[in-house]
Amino acid sequence: MAKQQARKAETQKALIAAASRSFRAKGFAGVGVDGIANEAGATSGAFYAHLGSKDGAFLAALKLGLDEVIEAVPDYQNRFGKDWPEAFVHYYLGSAHRKDLACGCAMTALSPDVVRSGVETRELYEEKMQTIARLVGSGLEGSNEAERLQKAWAFLSILIGALTTARAMADEKSAQAVADAARRAALAIAG
Repeated sequence: MAKQQARKAETQKALIAAASRSFRAKGFAGVGVDGIANEAGATSGAFYAHLGSKDGAFLAALKLGLDEVIEAVPDYQNRFGKDWPEAFVHYYLGSAHRKDLACGCAMTALSPDVVRSGVETRELYEEKMQTIARLVGSGLEGSNEAERLQKAWAFLSILIGALTTARAMADEKSAQAVADAARRAALAIAG
């Protein structure tokens, strides 16, 4: 019995990871249930048993992706101290992250699909993004919490928009120019 429950938990974890990679790389409309199930090494029946629907899979993938950011921000703050914004921006706008759609940031990859999602998904997104903004703000300069939060939203918006724009460029030089400009703007906001 315990072995069967462990196998079910592994299958669910594999399905959510596959959904996350698939939605980040191809968008909600670009992937189907069968594709996610195949990537996870599972059946479509297992997909429905664990995630309920494609919308359920998207919700689980969104939660996973934003939780990764919620874990990453304090990690950067702890590892790099006051220089964490520079290290974070360097990674976030770096060539490797720009090119890795499937494992790239859920904030950038999934936000456009959240806009077209239902209330439950948008509420989860807002809750997680508020948490991310507070975490970012806690590591920025500012005279009070409201000022730091305002800077955090600007910082995040620059990074998310720049990564989206850079990824859309056909020419690597253009993508790098976008990343460089955004890097300077984000770090100016960070202080």
